[in-house]
Amino acid sequence: MIVLYSLKSKKILSILSFSLLLVLCFLSAYFMLINDKDGSFVNCSTDSDFIKYAEFNPTYEALEYCMNVDINAQKSEHQINWIDLLAYYAAKYYGDFSKYENSSISKIADKLKTGISIEKLCEDNNIENFEYYKEVYTAVLAGFLGYKNDNSDEYGLKVYFPIAKSFAYEHYDDFGNMRTYGYTRPHLGHDLIAQTGTPVIAVEDGIVEVMGWNQYGGWRIGIRSYDKKRYYYYAHLRKDKPFQEGLSENQAVKAGDVIGYVGKTGYSLTENTNNIQTSHLHFGMQLIFDESQKECDNEIWINLYHITRLLEKNKSEVYRNSETKYFYKKD
Repeated sequence: MIVLYSLKSKKILSILSFSLLLVLCFLSAYFMLINDKDGSFVNCSTDSDFIKYAEFNPTYEALEYCMNVDINAQKSEHQINWIDLLAYYAAKYYGDFSKYENSSISKIADKLKTGISIEKLCEDNNIENFEYYKEVYTAVLAGFLGYKNDNSDEYGLKVYFPIAKSFAYEHYDDFGNMRTYGYTRPHLGHDLIAQTGTPVIAVEDGIVEVMGWNQYGGWRIGIRSYDKKRYYYYAHLRKDKPFQEGLSENQAVKAGDVIGYVGKTGYSLTENTNNIQTSHLHFGMQLIFDESQKECDNEIWINLYHITRLLEKNKSEVYRNSETKYFYKKD
């Protein structure tokens, strides 16, 4: 009986091993298939000198309050960087903003107004990991605040909401929800429900790195910020005319420009196919600390729900050209 049991155990182990091998082969082939550019799939660099994991959890309330502190202090003797405030709070509470209160930031800001540095505050209060959170939060928010243009003395939010002004939309926090087309996976973007044809807006200045078809995202656009830390992903654009007239890869775009139009393309190997049930914009942001992270097995995508709520404060006003039927940003 012992011999028989041993043979059965070995047979079971062999079957399990073979099954596991099939699963691994399938996943490997799958990941090669879904790569956004050329079908290759590579590991991230093993160099330890860059950040390989990051989350971004500040609430809308924290973002708004810290932004306003920065704006209000812009012409003061001691300016205050909103990213410093957020990073300090994150370092103190290990990135947890679930119990955030404005009073906590207010106390920090009051001390900074006296001229004390954020580094000295960290030292005095035994705050560790500030530099880590500062680097992560800078990668997310570096291009958000500033002067609206070269000739303006208006300082504030200079990035835009991804849906044009006056167009209807709905959204909620759907980051991490399950998707099942192809295979079960977490949703690594933020969906904004809007009618097909709604103008899609470039959130930030940058360079168009990718335009074209992807079986998951349908017609999509990928735009890289000039500091190369942020990769904005706009997907499920409309059938037939997904992109703005004249837009092409390697082209520079300005924040507020119309870059495409909402649709429901994707979930198909066949180009120009509507297989998404509800018309919407998939809006994503990938953080890139090393170029090897751009397309690899450990990409960093962050939850944009609270950021998107902040961007609602600055929407791009557009007009429609009756001849071309395309929308353009109003000057």
